[in-house]
Amino acid sequence: MPAPVNRRTVDLSQYPDLVVVYLGMRVNRIVGLKTLIGFGPKISRSVEAQPDGLLRHENFVFSLFPMHAGMRQYWRDMSSLLAWTRSEPHRLWWKNFLRDSGGTGFWHETYPIRGGMEAIYDDIAPKIGFMSFAPIIPARGSLFTAARRSAHADTSAPVVSEDELYGNQPAPGSQQK
Repeated sequence: MPAPVNRRTVDLSQYPDLVVVYLGMRVNRIVGLKTLIGFGPKISRSVEAQPDGLLRHENFVFSLFPMHAGMRQYWRDMSSLLAWTRSEPHRLWWKNFLRDSGGTGFWHETYPIRGGMEAIYDDIAPKIGFMSFAPIIPARGSLFTAARRSAHADTSAPVVSEDELYGNQPAPGSQQK
C-alpha cells in the first residue's frame, strides 16, 4: 500500500548569516592519490577539533575514476569560515598546496545565505560547477581571495599574497605592458 511522503523542512532563522561551502579534491596524476588519501586524517582531526563556527561537516565521493572526493560544510557565518582558513592547520595546508598541488586539483564554491556566491578552481579540468557555464577568468587582483570574491568586509591578510604566489608574472591571457 502506498504511503504519502513525509515532507519536512528546517527553520534557519537562528542562522541569519549561514554559509554553505562545497569543497573538492580531484586526482589529476597518480601521485595525487597519495595526496588525497593523506588529507583524510588531517581533515578528520581538524573537524574533531570543532573550529568555532563550524556547524556541520559531511564527506562524500563525486567519482571513483578519476578519484574526486569532497565535503560540504555549514558555517555560522563568513567571518568564522575566513578566520578558520587563516588559522593552523588550514593556513599551512593551503600555503603548501599553492606551492605544489601534489598531483591534485582543488576547488570550492561558497554560498552565503544572505546572497552572493564565490568559487575557486585550482588545477581543475574538466570544467565543473560554475566553470561549466560561466566565463573562466584568472583569480587575480580583486578576485584573488574568497573574501574579495564574496564582497566580505574581511581585511585580514590572505594565507599567501598574490605577489608572494605570482611575483611580477602577468595573469594568463592578460596583456603585459
